[in-house]
Amino acid sequence: METILIVDDEKNYLLVLSAVLEDEGFEVLTALNGAEALDIQKRSDLDLILTDMKMPGMNGIALLEHIKTIDPDLPVIMMTAHGTIDKAVEAMQKGAYSYILKPFDNDRLIIYVKKAIAMFQVVKENRRLRDAVESQYRFGNIIAKSKVMRDVFKTIQKVSPANATVLIEGESGTGKELVAKSIHFNSSRRNQPFIAVNCSALAENLLESELFGHEKGAFTGAASTKKGRFELADGGTLFLDEIGELSANLQVKLLRVLQEKMIERVGGVRTISVDIRIIAATNKNLKEEMVNGRFREDLFYRLNVVHIVMPPLRERQDDIPLLVDHFIRKYESERKAAVPVTGVDQEVDRLFFNYSWPGNVRELENLVERVMILCPNEVIRVADLPQGFKDNVH
Repeated sequence: METILIVDDEKNYLLVLSAVLEDEGFEVLTALNGAEALDIQKRSDLDLILTDMKMPGMNGIALLEHIKTIDPDLPVIMMTAHGTIDKAVEAMQKGAYSYILKPFDNDRLIIYVKKAIAMFQVVKENRRLRDAVESQYRFGNIIAKSKVMRDVFKTIQKVSPANATVLIEGESGTGKELVAKSIHFNSSRRNQPFIAVNCSALAENLLESELFGHEKGAFTGAASTKKGRFELADGGTLFLDEIGELSANLQVKLLRVLQEKMIERVGGVRTISVDIRIIAATNKNLKEEMVNGRFREDLFYRLNVVHIVMPPLRERQDDIPLLVDHFIRKYESERKAAVPVTGVDQEVDRLFFNYSWPGNVRELENLVERVMILCPNEVIRVADLPQGFKDNVH
């Protein structure tokens, strides 16, 4: 049985509308004001809200905006008098399903209600199907169904319970940090810290202090003792992104941590024991870096206990539709258009399949986020894509 919430400060309208809609087989809830309506929405599984436009306190427009922050897909029909038609049009622009003029014919109202609920049933079924697909093709926070990624999932499953060091290689934007987090949150360390450090983001002296911490007075500006990321990650996982950017000096110090599980803060003499799991990632080929003398051989083998290669998006094209659908859902709350985006048309699918995606999954996410803001329709079409993207599809 579908559930409808009626919001109106006139009790007579609530009584009459409740009787009409209950006779049609709907479950009806009522509220005398916007605050009461929002409380009911948060506690109930609604299929439609029917609200008056002009109410004391929170009016229909303000109520609509709050409703859409809770569930942007839930249909709302505005009830309005002739003098507030301009407000009803504004409500449509802000996401209302439709409006109906008071006093209205009951048969006409029932037609509006049934159409709105039928539309929402389709939306809910799409949600259910998408959730089912994602649960089938999701590992932790990674979504994929391609064979190459299913192999990555298998490796994550095997390595997560262990304490082994993991080296993740892959181009920028392929999701190396997501893999690291999946390993951590599927391990016995899941309730302990996951600390990430980008080794290319800081100069050598700052990175050393960031990793190992420093004692008060260790250098100019060191006004107090500070714990480093190794200490902060104690008991958990330290993710070292862009490990190939480490200087020769820091490679030596990291090797010692891996061998001895001990650190010393910058400017300190006390040895501190740390219990951490190291997961490292790089967009470089560390074997080539090792051959060319830019990366220590002994450190490479310490890091490379378990090796995971994240494939570029152009080698896992089967995952693109899943990812697009996931990002559409992720950014649907940022849309200001009246209609939700339900997917992309076939020509867009073809362009996505033929594009090389140099920025990988990160580039795809950024593109979908942009299009979700600008697309006026339910389906993303070629015209909605940036010209620069279309010019680079071969």
